[in-house]
Amino acid sequence: MGTPTTHEPVRIEVRGLSKSFGRVQAVSDLRFTVEPASVTGFLGPNGAGKTTTLRMVLGLERPDAGTATFNGAPYTSLSEPLKTVGAVLETAFHPARSGRNHLRVYCRAAGLPLSRADEVLTEVGLADAGTRRAGGYSLGMRQRLALATALLGDPPVLVLDEPANGLDPEGIQWLRGFLRYLAHEQGRTVLVSSHLLSEVEQTVDRVVIVGAGRLVREGSIEQLRSGAVGAGTVLVRSPEAARLAEALRAAGSTVIQEDDGALAVTGSTAAEVGGRAFAAGIELHELRSQTSGLEEIYFELTSGREQFAAHSPTSAIATSANANANANATVTDTTEAAR
Repeated sequence: MGTPTTHEPVRIEVRGLSKSFGRVQAVSDLRFTVEPASVTGFLGPNGAGKTTTLRMVLGLERPDAGTATFNGAPYTSLSEPLKTVGAVLETAFHPARSGRNHLRVYCRAAGLPLSRADEVLTEVGLADAGTRRAGGYSLGMRQRLALATALLGDPPVLVLDEPANGLDPEGIQWLRGFLRYLAHEQGRTVLVSSHLLSEVEQTVDRVVIVGAGRLVREGSIEQLRSGAVGAGTVLVRSPEAARLAEALRAAGSTVIQEDDGALAVTGSTAAEVGGRAFAAGIELHELRSQTSGLEEIYFELTSGREQFAAHSPTSAIATSANANANANATVTDTTEAAR
């Protein structure tokens, strides 16, 4: 990946950002911060305003109100924007142009040395494909070429919209390590939107979750977990569950027996539960603190904020059945009336 370098720390600050399209309020008083030397995930349902926000951050859309700045300066005021911010919002290439020539066009336009094209191709693993026409690239290769384009100016900030689209499992694993390397080893500020929640959880340091154009939650994964439903709960299994529950309640803990026989304990840490079981001579088969994954937290926070929410299969079947029943009742009533 080259020799590690330390980039100037650049903080992205979004303050009171709002944007409407006709009667549709796409973004409303949105506020969050993206810290340097970290990877921040930008999450939200379809229609939550993520792409509109990124376009306003990059000066491609004029906000109705509010600001988005890089160390206090809006994108349109940066003296050398390509050397400050590298962005990928969509992948677009001339199909007959090679990957290397595509990058060289950008180098000439930005006043960068042509050698940067080969350097970034190597960084993203496309050195051997640089002479091939971009029209023959797979979707994953196009994503890598787009990332290479963003890196041409060696910017301290990267803004990436769904960079994992089209990548195979090996490519996703590579991207995870690459983004963390750019942030943690090189000090860059990385803002990345994605719908791959399990992958985001393994990649990012912080998350910004939006819904219906507004901020829902901002913070580290651990901060989100601490505020999730079920946080602070200890799950324990024992062949003497009743006696264990009695001992824990006597010590002031709240104990609820789950349907599968496990005990959900609040008011005590896992170490305290284990210590009380040991003191009472009670055998344990499982003891763990309950934590919520990002996917569970995400759906908990964004429930009801989807622009186009689909019914679950069971509710859809029930709705269909009710509709059929109502239709049959109507036909019966009509028939009876006709008689």
